[in-house]
Amino acid sequence: MTSRPDLSVDAQIDRDVCKLVHQFVQRLDVHVRRVADEVGLTPTQVVALRELSEPITARELAGRMFCEPSNATFVLDRLELQGLVQRLPHPTDRRAKRIVLTPDGERCRADVVARLGTRSPLTALAADQQEALRELLRALVQ
Repeated sequence: MTSRPDLSVDAQIDRDVCKLVHQFVQRLDVHVRRVADEVGLTPTQVVALRELSEPITARELAGRMFCEPSNATFVLDRLELQGLVQRLPHPTDRRAKRIVLTPDGERCRADVVARLGTRSPLTALAADQQEALRELLRALVQ
């Protein structure tokens, strides 16, 4: 007869992990909002700029931001009005546009990325701990 694992311990671990992940996500959100306030953008615009590391389509950006393409388009419209991005013809898909940072957008993105990395909740961990956390989270979502 095999022994059954103590379900109460499993339930407690599950509860603790869920609570800690939720608290960490809240801290990340507060951090992104703080950076957004500092640079005069919305939190969603900050996330979009962070993800625009190379020219991509709005659909690709939406995938990186985990949002609907229509939401990414709305954010891009605002960034375009601010002179931070421009839409250029896609080199291989006539139906798509590539989103490219303008020179002002490049400077803004560099500032945003620097600010996000400076006081990030992740800086409480050493570099090897940050890498270990990334690998653990990657294992959980794959």
